[in-house]
Amino acid sequence: MIATIKQEAETRMKKSIESLKTDLSKLRTGRASTTLVDHLKVNYYGSEMPLNQCAAVAVVDSRSLTITPWEKPMVAAIEKAILASDLGLTPNTAGTVIRINLPPLTEQRRKELAKHVSHEGENTKVTIRGVRRDAMQNVKDLLKDKQISEDEERKAELDVQKLTDKFVADVDAVCKIKEQELMSL
Repeated sequence: MIATIKQEAETRMKKSIESLKTDLSKLRTGRASTTLVDHLKVNYYGSEMPLNQCAAVAVVDSRSLTITPWEKPMVAAIEKAILASDLGLTPNTAGTVIRINLPPLTEQRRKELAKHVSHEGENTKVTIRGVRRDAMQNVKDLLKDKQISEDEERKAELDVQKLTDKFVADVDAVCKIKEQELMSL
């Protein structure tokens, strides 16, 4: 019983960390990356599709991306999706190839992004603490139903707390790495 509760808590905490990493990978750091445009949705014959399912996205150099649609009529739809996004990028089209040049980030924008990283990290920590709260409640319910002893309850709560501390430290590490990446020129 207790092992199942701990395993479930650990799984949920891992998912929170993975979600944080995914969210942070979408942040623009001044270097070109295909993950920058992965989340964009393009109107593909009346339905919304992820950009990477209707075009090839490639990194040309550290400051530019190329997007090559599978079909020529998709060029306009992809341009429209890029302009409508919150990325603040302007696509340049040459025939069927769309180029995106990433301008260098200003110091002010870097600081804003670093604050955003901290905010996302705090949200993830809150999620992890919520998982801890649920696990502790499940342990207390087992004690109340007399399925475990008080000693087992204390040990389980300590184990869940250690698990929480480990994942909170992981969140701090992920955020620190991303902030360093943002602040480096």
